[in-house]
Amino acid sequence: MSMYVISVLALGISTLASVYLPVVQLPEPSGSYAVGTRTLHFTDTEREEIFTERSEDKRELMVQIWYPSVHQQGDKSAPIFPENNEIFRKYIHAYASYLRLPDFVLDYWKYFRTNSIENSNILRSSQSYPLIILSHGEGTGRILHISQAENLASHGYVVAAIDHTYSTTATAFPDGRVTLHDRVNTEEDKFLAFAKETGKVWNSDMNYVISRLERMNSGEEISFLKSMLDMKNIGIMGHSFGGATAFHEVQFNPKVKAGLNMDGTLYNLSLPNGPLKPFMILRAEDFNTWTTKYKQGAIQDPQLNKMISSELQVMNQIVKSGGDIMYIQGTSHYNYTDLQLYSKLIQLTGMTGNIDRYRSAKIVNEYVLNFFDRQLKGTGGDLLNDFYSTYPEVKMMKSSDLSK
Repeated sequence: MSMYVISVLALGISTLASVYLPVVQLPEPSGSYAVGTRTLHFTDTEREEIFTERSEDKRELMVQIWYPSVHQQGDKSAPIFPENNEIFRKYIHAYASYLRLPDFVLDYWKYFRTNSIENSNILRSSQSYPLIILSHGEGTGRILHISQAENLASHGYVVAAIDHTYSTTATAFPDGRVTLHDRVNTEEDKFLAFAKETGKVWNSDMNYVISRLERMNSGEEISFLKSMLDMKNIGIMGHSFGGATAFHEVQFNPKVKAGLNMDGTLYNLSLPNGPLKPFMILRAEDFNTWTTKYKQGAIQDPQLNKMISSELQVMNQIVKSGGDIMYIQGTSHYNYTDLQLYSKLIQLTGMTGNIDRYRSAKIVNEYVLNFFDRQLKGTGGDLLNDFYSTYPEVKMMKSSDLSK
């Protein structure tokens, strides 16, 4: 009898695990190109690492590249997490701590696969591919944006996602080192100072990665990317802090043409002279809630009122310069990452909203693609003009929505 009970319990646990903790296969990219990926290790020898105490440390970055690829029969898709068991354990411990879970609950993450083939050949074409730099949120990492990068690459883009060292949950380097999140700010009144210090480093990371890719493209540095990057059409996108940092990079880096912010609160509100470059902001439904409260005078905190007012003024300038600002009903902050795809249980934490997670990912991917097609390729953009009929959850914001 006891063995029967144990068997029933085991079956029940197995069934629940298969539903709520499934082995994730990311959504297939919607484009016609197969996708390859390579991960590069960069060291900026001209820049000291300010987030460590060792004066001899230089800024090191891991950058993952996705690109249109040539696949051969029998190619195996790349894993999401490092396959080395020791390194994987460090990642899982870091993410389990982030999610406040015991490590063993996330052990199944080692089976997660992508749609990309590791180290495959780039599809060489007579036309080069526009470049998009992708920046994660504070304390997360590039691995939470793989499906977005794959989808863009399948449509003829090269995407370079940066792990901003010491601002990620975990980053593994070729020699086996794993750096963790070391940029913790718990004092609300010091947020802006913290954000500007960290943002300055992230902007320097973006500048450095663009310069390295320029050298690879020109042949100055040996690379599989030689002559394949359209460096006249560079875009930047990011989530959360990475999206806010992308706004500053787009407006002040003359090499960058357009950019996109996925639910990032703007912290650096300085603007260049003249009209702004093309920019799109996708926000969670929470943003509309806060905006409504602000306009109704329901927020009592003077500092919060000032921050919201300043951000809305900048957003108004974005709209007046031809940019796009919208929110998606039913979304929360992490609906703009792959974390929403890992388990239905993520929704119970409040990190994602009540929208279906796969529909959320599809909407975000289509708007991102539509925006960059319009700005970097000069094609498409129809979705931005006809969003009501296609995705009624998407609410475009006008200038009047952003003023009190």
